[in-house]
Amino acid sequence: MPPSCCGCLSQYTHHHLVAFLLTFFSYVLLHASRKTFSNVKVSISAQWTPFIQNDSAPAFSPSETWEDNHLFADGKQATLFLGALDSIFLFSYAVGLYLSGMIGDRVNLRYVLCVGLCGSAAVEFVFGTLTEWLHIYNIYLYCFLWILNGLLQSAVWPSVVAVMGNWFGKSGRGFVFGLWSACASVGNILGAFLASSVLKYGYEYAFLVTSVVQFAGGIVVFFGLLTSPKEVGLSLESETGLGPVETDTDSHKPLMSDEENEVEVEVYARRYEAAAEQLDEPLTEPPQAISFLQAFFLPGVLPYSLAYACLKLVNYSFFFWLPFYLNNNYKWKEAEADRLSVWYDVGGIIGGTVQGLISDFMGKRAPVLALSLALAMGALVGYSRSPNDQVINAVLLATTGFFIGGPSNIISSAISADLGRQEALRGSKEALATVTGIVDGTGSIGAAAGQYLVSLIESKLGWTSVFYFFVVMTGGTIVFITPLLFKELRAMWRDRRARRRQL
Repeated sequence: MPPSCCGCLSQYTHHHLVAFLLTFFSYVLLHASRKTFSNVKVSISAQWTPFIQNDSAPAFSPSETWEDNHLFADGKQATLFLGALDSIFLFSYAVGLYLSGMIGDRVNLRYVLCVGLCGSAAVEFVFGTLTEWLHIYNIYLYCFLWILNGLLQSAVWPSVVAVMGNWFGKSGRGFVFGLWSACASVGNILGAFLASSVLKYGYEYAFLVTSVVQFAGGIVVFFGLLTSPKEVGLSLESETGLGPVETDTDSHKPLMSDEENEVEVEVYARRYEAAAEQLDEPLTEPPQAISFLQAFFLPGVLPYSLAYACLKLVNYSFFFWLPFYLNNNYKWKEAEADRLSVWYDVGGIIGGTVQGLISDFMGKRAPVLALSLALAMGALVGYSRSPNDQVINAVLLATTGFFIGGPSNIISSAISADLGRQEALRGSKEALATVTGIVDGTGSIGAAAGQYLVSLIESKLGWTSVFYFFVVMTGGTIVFITPLLFKELRAMWRDRRARRRQL
């Protein structure tokens, strides 16, 4: 039986808390600025089309003409380009994840994280604020800036997951990572409220506020983050009695293991024997980084990567298009749509935490994911038929977020940490950031392809067809984790039979 949450949390120090909070808020700020773009799509589309073609564009001053910002002839062309920008961002983000994961295993994670945060903030300021202030409207400039933004943002996620993997081991990882992975949803909520609060002054101020806050966060991370317990001399034999910080024991144990946990007496005996041996041995070199191909073919990496490609397509479609959908389909005001969209993230926060906790107690991840995703398919169908009522819509949104956002958070954080700390590596290799980059990078490729498909399907067939497309992709996620599901169910059955024989 897995240890209780209180027992897991009691072994952590204030250093763990600082690492948790700094990595958490790093990604909160990144997602808040990323969410800004989806929250102001209606305003951007209005700004890029002639005033006569839309009802939401602000009145021009006498010195302006519609040709100054006439990028597209109508709103449909602007919507397609916004979808293309989403795909451009995610494709560059995916490529960057494959690269930044390997870089993160070779370079100080604090440097990589700071460059990603501060660089991305600067690019978003130029994209959304400076171009509007200087009245520079150019399709190629927007594409270039969004490619650069994707590459810079890709440095953040593998770095924060690797730092968390260094500080927190197997014990309670599902709960800790389930709680921590709410950072993306919290960032979405923060970004939605920041954008809606200043949108009345112009969409450029939404970009200004979030980019400045993100840049400041990058500076705090640079001076305050400790990337590993080793930087403060913590180990298993320290007086704090930390179990999770020794990288060649507990933190390398995957949750997806068929072996039973050893009794506590044997664990402590082995630890003290290892400590005695280390006193007589010379200091060993730090673990060497694993190659990309080696990481790609580690057990479980490929199926979870493909599953995440399908699931992230659905999750990020809500992220990028939900405020636009609420405004376009229900004719609610843009600020109202932004605030209502946060209920999807509220559901994702609760789902990731609850499902991570359940997977800790079960000792398995795949059964929890499969059940949640099966229920998500029904939730998607239900939400597609939501009436024009904000309260009902919010309830259905939170339910959908619980069953989709929860599994997405678990795969991108806890499972990535499990895969990067599995027994095939056993302390001799460093692969956490590389594996995280592979899983999230493959997911981003699926999400990138999906964003353009969403805009295309919507323009040709309507929003109902978009939601059925989401149902198919969610089913694809279940298909890819099915081999792992059967493996874990067989292991649970063998364990149950073994316990019955002992009684």
